[in-house]
Amino acid sequence: MTEPNLRMGGVESGWACETTVGRPRPEPPDGVRNPFQRDRDRILHAKSFRRLMHKTQVFISPDGDHFRTRLTHTLEMMQVSRTIARALGLNEDLTEAIALGHDLGHTPFGHVGEEALARVLEGYGRTFRHNEHSLRVVDVLEKDGDGLNLTHEVRDGILNHTGKGYPSTREGEIVRTADRIAYVNHDIDDALRAGIISFKDLPRGPISVLGSDTSKRINTLVRDMILTSRERRKITLSERIHEALIELRGWLFQNVYHNPSLRRSDKAGTVVAALFEHYLENPEERPQTAPDAVGQTVDFVAGMTDRYALATYERVFLPRPDAILE
Repeated sequence: MTEPNLRMGGVESGWACETTVGRPRPEPPDGVRNPFQRDRDRILHAKSFRRLMHKTQVFISPDGDHFRTRLTHTLEMMQVSRTIARALGLNEDLTEAIALGHDLGHTPFGHVGEEALARVLEGYGRTFRHNEHSLRVVDVLEKDGDGLNLTHEVRDGILNHTGKGYPSTREGEIVRTADRIAYVNHDIDDALRAGIISFKDLPRGPISVLGSDTSKRINTLVRDMILTSRERRKITLSERIHEALIELRGWLFQNVYHNPSLRRSDKAGTVVAALFEHYLENPEERPQTAPDAVGQTVDFVAGMTDRYALATYERVFLPRPDAILE
């Protein structure tokens, strides 16, 4: 059953995704909210969304209150996405729902945790990608196995915000690019704050093109995406701006994400791998969320927050202070 969309038509007639092709399980119309507003609300009230506040973006247990978490990244990226969608006359509600749900499947400790879990799973002939797990979270794991029953368009955007697949809606395409716009710039901001890099370290080429600070760079990228998409009738950045963004992203991976001074990353990877092996070997300690032991263990470990993973690791693997006297 297709639900009616109550949103008024956009400036660019025919561009916006105005209604959904449906949900995995049909539902009657809400009467007040359109289907994408309902999806947004379901994501906002989901437990996995609340856990994002205690999941790493880049810096694990940072010394300061102003570093991004996975939640603040999601909110900043959502704002960028909605700005672009509004300017192009696209569906803001759909764009917002995809943006809010895109990272629900991230592991504890950000990309370090994802890489550690992926390495462990190679030994079992499995892979782990956070976009695929985000879809599993909304389809299966939320609401005690019932899932959120989101619309096809939101599920498609969540799955294809990164990776080899590509979104089937322009709203999903916006989120895919806005994700890079947001994390490249705020991760540089956090790295500067942490003293991992200094402004003089930033590559001159892309900085001269995009701007000297976070606000200027985001403004340049957003305005270029709006103007270029209007001109070409597809969601895209201009070649010059896109090349600058990709160069800056590559520099970030080399100098921040893989920076050897971030020694806490080593511990984070150890924690994720050790917890996986422990819960795989102790089925009575993990929820029965999947038909097989490996799948259940992935669901449990990937859903942990940083602090829960660290506390659990200490409880399981480190002796109590009084253990020596026993």
